[in-house]
Amino acid sequence: MREAKWLVADVGGTNARFALVEGPDGALSEVRALPTRDHPGLAEAAAAYLDAVGVRPVAACLAVAGPVTDGTFHLTNAGWPKSDPEAVRAHLGLAHLDVINDFEALALALPRLGEDDLVSIGRGRPDPGASLAVVGPGTGLGVAGLVRTPAGYVPLPGEGGHVDVPAATDRELVVARLLRAEKGAASAEYLLSGAGLARIRRYLAAIDGRPALDLAPRQISEDRDDPLSREAVEMFCALLGSHAGNVALTLGARGGVYLGGGILPRIADVLRGSAFRARFEGKPPVEDYMRAIPTALIVHPGPALLGAAVRLAQSLPDLEPA
Repeated sequence: MREAKWLVADVGGTNARFALVEGPDGALSEVRALPTRDHPGLAEAAAAYLDAVGVRPVAACLAVAGPVTDGTFHLTNAGWPKSDPEAVRAHLGLAHLDVINDFEALALALPRLGEDDLVSIGRGRPDPGASLAVVGPGTGLGVAGLVRTPAGYVPLPGEGGHVDVPAATDRELVVARLLRAEKGAASAEYLLSGAGLARIRRYLAAIDGRPALDLAPRQISEDRDDPLSREAVEMFCALLGSHAGNVALTLGARGGVYLGGGILPRIADVLRGSAFRARFEGKPPVEDYMRAIPTALIVHPGPALLGAAVRLAQSLPDLEPA
């Protein structure tokens, strides 16, 4: 039996998180994560979730970690082929389906986040009428903006994780050169992501003439006794500060820059004590402009799921989910 609920999802390169929701202000329920590698595509992963919870929703918004253009979408780091939203809608038997970029969903969620969902990083006060931005390292590096208009908030999705890495110190410049030699480009995502953290440590070991251990990102972030791992995490935070500052300047995000993704909550204490904020503000000659912009870490467990529900409410204002 078809049930009048909405399906929302946050689909990354590693896991696809699904939930049910009864409208944009409803609580998330049946939140579950499925490994993307266990399914050949988005339609199959969503169908597996719906079979498990025994619900057939009337509509869905699936937020994916990759570009959504020209009627197709592609998960950059999942290994899934390009897909057609209409084919996914038909496979799931939905009356309506939105497929959006995952950071577009994160941006839409920003106005719904409360004080308990955020951890301030540094100073600054939001300009309530200004644009907002969200930046997040995870399997990849996501970037999006949110603009306030008379008709409501409008998200600005993009692929800002693929801009050049903002190396500033001598050691960072050497790391960037090693990255360019290995990958052919010094893309920020190649360093500001889970794999990027491991890459930074490997490059630092090469610079110092030390063996490059095969360490997972979580091992690096949790090992506070290893000097190279500590330096890798510190460099990661500093580069992220410069990158987030560039995003703030580009979007005029005086409403605040918010930090998402799966990595940062695990290193929140290091992030707060790192060079992140100094590098964020260090944009001469506009340091005063930057000092006024707040930055905060998102600690809500499913912000993109909230944003997906907001998108459905925008798409289907007359559809009651329950």
